[in-house]
Amino acid sequence: MKILVTGAAGFIGSALSIKLLERGDEVIGVDNLNDYYDPKLKEDRLSRHINHHNFTHHKIDIEDAKEINKVFQENNFDGVVNLAAQAGVRYSIDNPQAYINTNIVGFGNILEGCRHSKVNHLVYASSSSVYGSNTHMPFSIHDNVDHPLSLYAASKKANELMAHTYSHLYDLPTTGLRFFTVYGPWGRPDMALYKFTKSILTGEKISVFNYGKHRRDFTYIDDIVEGVVKVLDSPAKQNLNWDGNRPDSGTSQAPWRIYNIGNSTPVELMSYIEAIELALGMKAKKELLPLQPGDVPDTFADVADLEEEFSYKPSTSVSEGVNNFVKWYKDYHNI
Repeated sequence: MKILVTGAAGFIGSALSIKLLERGDEVIGVDNLNDYYDPKLKEDRLSRHINHHNFTHHKIDIEDAKEINKVFQENNFDGVVNLAAQAGVRYSIDNPQAYINTNIVGFGNILEGCRHSKVNHLVYASSSSVYGSNTHMPFSIHDNVDHPLSLYAASKKANELMAHTYSHLYDLPTTGLRFFTVYGPWGRPDMALYKFTKSILTGEKISVFNYGKHRRDFTYIDDIVEGVVKVLDSPAKQNLNWDGNRPDSGTSQAPWRIYNIGNSTPVELMSYIEAIELALGMKAKKELLPLQPGDVPDTFADVADLEEEFSYKPSTSVSEGVNNFVKWYKDYHNI
C-alpha cells in the first residue's frame, strides 16, 4: 500500500514507518521537526529509514493547509496515519495555542485531504488522557469521556469528534487509537523513562509526582506499532446495531471506530522506577511531590475490543521494555 505517515520523525511515527517499509509498503512521511524537544533526536530517528527506496520525506507542518493539500494531490494514498501532534499534558497548561494550532487546525487539514482524495482509511492518534475525570477502571471505549483535565486531552477528544463528522458526512472510514503511556527505545525526552534514566545516571534528583502512588498502563513501542498496523489494514465499518436511544461511545452508525491500545496491566510509578534502577544498577534520588495539574491518578486500558476484532495482545513486560530502553539510551549517548 501507499501510506502517508504524519509525525514520521516522531517516536511512534518513525517506528511505524520502519515496520511498514519492512513489509513492502511505500511510505510518504511528513514532519516539521520542531524544537518541542531536541530536533537532533528526530533527525536521528529519521535517518534510520530516510534513505529507504520506498520512503519519501516532506519537512512541512500539518498546520500548512496549502502544503498538506499538495502532498495529497501528488499522491494516491491507500491509507493515512496521523501521528503529528503537539504532545505533552503539562506543556499544554502554559502553551494552549500550540495545541489548538496543530492538534485541531492541523488535524482538520488532514481530514480535508483524506476527504477530497477519497482515502480508504484514516487512522489517527488519540490518547488515554481523554478519560480525564473518569474513575471507572479499566477505561473502556464504551464509556463517556466528556470531562478532560487538560487542553491536550480536550484536543484529542476534539479529534475523535471531528473524525466522526467526516465519517458521517463523507463516508470516510476513520479509526482513533487511544495510546496508553508509550515507552521504549528512541522515546521522547519529555517522558518519565527518558528523564528518570538521565537524572539517575547524572546523580540528580528525580521528581516523583503523586508521591509515586499513581499507576500507568505502560505500553511498549513494538506493541503499539503492531496494533496500529493491524487496525490500518482493516478500515472502520459501521455498527449496524448502533442505537441512538442508547448511544455507544466507541462505535457509530458511521464508519468510525475508537480503540484503546494499552498493555492492560497498570504499574505503580514506584515499581516503574525500581525497574529503571535495576536496569541501570543504580539507585534514584527521589523528590516526592503532589499530583501535577492536568494529570490523572491512574490509567488502565480495557483492550477487549481490540483483542476480539484483531487478536491483539501486547507481549512486552515492563522489565523487558525498560531494559531495552536503557541499553538503547547508553548506546545512543555513548555511555
